[in-house]
Amino acid sequence: MQYLGIGISLIFIVIVARLLLKKHNPHAILLVAGLLMLAISYILNFQMPALKNETGFVGFDLFRYIKESFIKTNAGVGLMIMSIGGFVAYIDHIGASRALVFVAMKPLKLFKKKPYIAASMVIPIGQVLFTAIPSAAGLSLLLMASLFPILVQLGVSKLSAVSVITATTAFGMGPASGITGKACEIIDIPVIEYFIDSQIPLVWPLCISMMITYYFVNKYFDRKAGSNHESKQEVLHQNRLDVPIIYAIIPILPIVLLIIFSKLFTLFSTPIILDTTTAMFISLFVALIFEWVRKRNLKDVLDSLKIFWNGMGNIFKTVVTLIITADIFAKGLISLGFIEGLIAFAQNAGFGAIGIGIVMAVMIFLASMLMGSGNASFFAFGPLVPKISSSLGAETTSIILPMQLSASMGRTVSPVAGVIIATAEIAQVSTIAIVKRNLIPLTVALIIMLTYHYI
Repeated sequence: MQYLGIGISLIFIVIVARLLLKKHNPHAILLVAGLLMLAISYILNFQMPALKNETGFVGFDLFRYIKESFIKTNAGVGLMIMSIGGFVAYIDHIGASRALVFVAMKPLKLFKKKPYIAASMVIPIGQVLFTAIPSAAGLSLLLMASLFPILVQLGVSKLSAVSVITATTAFGMGPASGITGKACEIIDIPVIEYFIDSQIPLVWPLCISMMITYYFVNKYFDRKAGSNHESKQEVLHQNRLDVPIIYAIIPILPIVLLIIFSKLFTLFSTPIILDTTTAMFISLFVALIFEWVRKRNLKDVLDSLKIFWNGMGNIFKTVVTLIITADIFAKGLISLGFIEGLIAFAQNAGFGAIGIGIVMAVMIFLASMLMGSGNASFFAFGPLVPKISSSLGAETTSIILPMQLSASMGRTVSPVAGVIIATAEIAQVSTIAIVKRNLIPLTVALIIMLTYHYI
């Protein structure tokens, strides 16, 4: 029966992958597939996931799983992600995001004679920005408006400029990241501790590797296409900063608050510990004060708060609902014995904890490529890790860290990812062409990450 469940699981994974490649709605695909797997599990008398309150009829219990997933998600990581989405929308509305990008991009102008070095330097600078502006599409569009013209004027092709801009979102990390919040929820550790002790030590060598690989890959492709010097007349003008430069503080304020008021510092006799959601709301009201001081119109400033609520709503209908449907999909896999089969396969093959960690990281990387969403793949497979790690006698963090980073890395080489589609449209290039530029550096980074982390 175990092999039957694994076989059915693999069939569903293949079907879901094919439908996602054909650009069917991922929310609907994951939800329907999850419910079907749960129904099949009941018919085949597999062990069903536990419910807090059963309805008394299995047909209704299937939909009870959806309700309980909503309750669990919205009370925890869902609210955090919505607050981040609202904050990102608001700082974009008031121009604080533009101010931060304006400040961060100043050093690039020093490399007028070394355009490909300048392009490669975008990656670490952009990654720092990504920890403060944790929206892949949002940050990339900001960089397309501000940095894209500079890079093309320096002498790199449009494709080279777009590729490094999308590469800035390759590592979903930092306390403001929704995928980081979910990882911390799964392994039950503070987000700042995870960020400083786990993410930063693993990401910095990957940033260096990507700077090197993008330098050679983009130079090779531009030389091959004969397009390393494009007409500067075709380049859009650089936007001028229309807000006070001090606004650059606002996007990084949540990170500053979370670091200062964490277990890393003991500034007060009574410890003060902030969570990410609270830090977002504090930073929002600081932003409102900045706007009131600048505009001196209290009514307009208070009215602008609807941007925050709309941002929360947009994140709910896209990301949070995706988390919930991915959770149902994961429950379906669990009910069919997919996890037990994966563990048995790893043990029989002699993989152990390292082998299964590598398999899971590669699986999520490929799933993100298919889905175009790092959140979808990680939220589907991430909750499975504690059970796997406990069975193998491994630390949950050691397995989940590369999985979490692989999810966002895979999104960067997905032709159906929102960030790739949006930037390709602005630059008037094809999504496949961007993916070709990104594939080699991200594959190299994946190999380096798994080697550096496990060996």
